[in-house]
Amino acid sequence: MQLSKGIISFLSFALLVFSANLCFAQSSKSLVEQMAQQKPSIVGIGLYTPLESNTPVLRGTGFVVGNGNLIATNYHVVNQELSTENVQHYVALSGEGMLPKVHKLTLIGIDPLHDLALLSIEGTLPALPLASSDLIAAGNDIHMIGFPIGLVLGLYPAIHSGIVAAVAPDANPARNADELTIQMFKRLKEPFLIYQLDITAFPGNSGSPIFKRDSGEVIGVLNKVFVSAGKEAALSNPSGISYAVPIKYLKKLASDNDLEL
Repeated sequence: MQLSKGIISFLSFALLVFSANLCFAQSSKSLVEQMAQQKPSIVGIGLYTPLESNTPVLRGTGFVVGNGNLIATNYHVVNQELSTENVQHYVALSGEGMLPKVHKLTLIGIDPLHDLALLSIEGTLPALPLASSDLIAAGNDIHMIGFPIGLVLGLYPAIHSGIVAAVAPDANPARNADELTIQMFKRLKEPFLIYQLDITAFPGNSGSPIFKRDSGEVIGVLNKVFVSAGKEAALSNPSGISYAVPIKYLKKLASDNDLEL
């Protein structure tokens, strides 16, 4: 049975409207609804030394990707050399409250230049959707979820919102030669674009996922804040300027380790 051109055009238009309404419904969730859906995928990254303490030391934030058995975070969150003598290992803390669930982590791959790391987790947790590798423009609304004050009051994820302020090269100047590192030299030689964010972040937010507000997809990984007056000022007088590594570098790290995100 052949359909007339008019009927085909009508069906095509109806399908287009349905798709648009579906996308609008997905992107019109409130921040409260988005956080409720996203926070089960946010974990604390801790260093666990069972011979010294029953409580892991929280070093930052991570989030679940892939098939639910991979955790993404910053390289600097998991770059401490582990003590085999003290049976140290990294753990992911999931759940909420004073008794979070503890999952042992195994390092899969690192990218020191882009400050990224991938780890495998025992068991599975809900994974977050990742955005495409294309950079989004400045002015887009974003939010992040992480653990800015660590485990002081238990494991309670906090949400912060802001905007992408700029897409700029990652080449922060050093105040003197003593502050220059190998990674900084590489960035100066071959700068890559990162997100500059107008959002307040704290040390415990390292590794937090950055969500594009309208889609709820992860566009980047928070990895540093701008500090103008010493490390203490990062807590007492935060600048409100933060930076995030675009998600394309996390996908590249996964691909380099024969994983697909």
